[in-house]
Amino acid sequence: MITTDKVTEMFCILDEFCKNLDAELTKNLHIAPIDEGYKRMRNRKGQMPKSEIMIILLCYHFGSFRNFKHYYLFFIKEHLASCKEKHYSK
Repeated sequence: MITTDKVTEMFCILDEFCKNLDAELTKNLHIAPIDEGYKRMRNRKGQMPKSEIMIILLCYHFGSFRNFKHYYLFFIKEHLASCKEKHYSK
């Protein structure tokens, strides 16, 4: 099983990656004009950061859970909730 120190280290790496990725995407992403028949994409901010979603999925693949729902309810919400509080209190 992954230790909380390793989760913290991976989260920091993924958070930096996501920040750099978002900066590159906003710099290089060109949205086509609406009047040419393209749909407008919503640019709404999500409730959970991308790096947090990625670390949850990464830890899931290292674990031995068969079902993601059980993994999230019985491991993430109970054991890793304290990690989230440490990251966002800084």
